[in-house]
Amino acid sequence: VQLQASGGGLVQAGGSLRLACAASGRTVSNYVIGWFRQAPGKEREFVAFISSSGRSKYYADSGKGRFTISSDNAKNTVYLQMDSLKPEDTAVYYCAQGPRIATTSQNYDYWGQGTQVTVSS
Repeated sequence: VQLQASGGGLVQAGGSLRLACAASGRTVSNYVIGWFRQAPGKEREFVAFISSSGRSKYYADSGKGRFTISSDNAKNTVYLQMDSLKPEDTAVYYCAQGPRIATTSQNYDYWGQGTQVTVSS
C-alpha cells in the first residue's frame, strides 16, 4: 500500500491549494482517508477525514468552512481543497488510510510522505 500526497506549495494568505492523496495497492473507497498536518515544533494534528462511502466527512474546527475533502474513486484519489488559507495553516500535510473513521493518528495504518504547505502573510 502506498499513499502519495501532493499539491503543496507556497501561497499567500487568502489563497487556495488543492492537495491530492493518490493510493496504490488499495482502493480508497474501501477505507477511511484522513488528512493530518504537523507544523514545526508542534504535534501532528487532525485536519479532516472522509469515510469509505464518501458520505461522512468531518473537519477539525481549524478548517471548517475553509477546507473541503472529497474523493474520486475512478482516480483512487482523495482531495483536500483548502481555501482562505492563513499563515497558521503552514505545516507538512499527510494523508493516511485506516479501517474506521477517527480523528486520532493511531487509528490510521498507512501514511503518505507528506507535502509542505507554506502560507505567507
